[in-house]
Amino acid sequence: MAPSPERHARDQRLGLWLGILGVAVFGITLPATRLATGTAEAPQLSPWFVTLGRAALAGLLSAAFLLVTRSPLPQRHHWRPLAFATLGNALGYPLLLALALRTVTAGHAAVVTALLPLVTAVIAAMVLRQRAHWGFWLCAVAGSALVIVFSLLRASPQGGFGLDPADLLLVGGVVAASAGYIYGAQVTPALGAERVICWVCVLALPVTLPATFFLWPTAPVAPVAWGGLVYLGVFSMWAGFFAWYRGLALGGALRVSQAQLLQPFFSILAAVPILGERIDAMTLGFALAVVATVLLGKKLAQPPAAARPATDRPL
Repeated sequence: MAPSPERHARDQRLGLWLGILGVAVFGITLPATRLATGTAEAPQLSPWFVTLGRAALAGLLSAAFLLVTRSPLPQRHHWRPLAFATLGNALGYPLLLALALRTVTAGHAAVVTALLPLVTAVIAAMVLRQRAHWGFWLCAVAGSALVIVFSLLRASPQGGFGLDPADLLLVGGVVAASAGYIYGAQVTPALGAERVICWVCVLALPVTLPATFFLWPTAPVAPVAWGGLVYLGVFSMWAGFFAWYRGLALGGALRVSQAQLLQPFFSILAAVPILGERIDAMTLGFALAVVATVLLGKKLAQPPAAARPATDRPL
């Protein structure tokens, strides 16, 4: 039985807000990763250790959650999307991001990762066969362009923006994260948002846990680096996905993915206490413009009524 229009609208609103909450948690990932890895001049934890350590910490928390809640094993047809989500969200994106942030700044990385919502929307359209009005795609491209222009303008006083070998790592990370989001959202209605990310982290545990102990640092590490790693493991890798996967499932992966346009701005807000950066009028102006594209895109995202039953249903 199809949900009523009122419930459908409530689910979409709740999905968007849960998506924004998840994006806010993920927004601290860039500065937290920078704290954990350090820079090429002042390295802290290795990118490999950060990637495997955060996933191992999230995996242990996930295993405890699944045991306490007595969660049943996923069904056979759930394992394939869970495996793709594991490769994308637990291993691919964290590793590529950590490697890139050793050589480029968090602001530079924000330029490329600003493409996350557009890539996620494209993958959602291909994998979940979710369609939207052309106006939605126009808003998606406009929002992405606003974020990129903002990042370029913001980088100019610091020496400008140019292509770096790390950009290839970041592009790969964007694709990995987007694919992981969509495949995780595909099984969220059946398993629940909390269990999806838990199974993703548990699937990676046989690799991440022994590798974490093997790569454990022997040199002294600053406390802030360990703090960054703990945040990445508890929030970026685990708790944030509780809200994010639920939001994608309730509000539609194609639509809620556009909330990721706000992620660079959450990163900027987080950088104030973490990195001592200041917020200026240009930042606020671009943030308001991006919010406008997200809200407008949400209104334009609903496909025509005749096509809705065939296009809103995940495969």
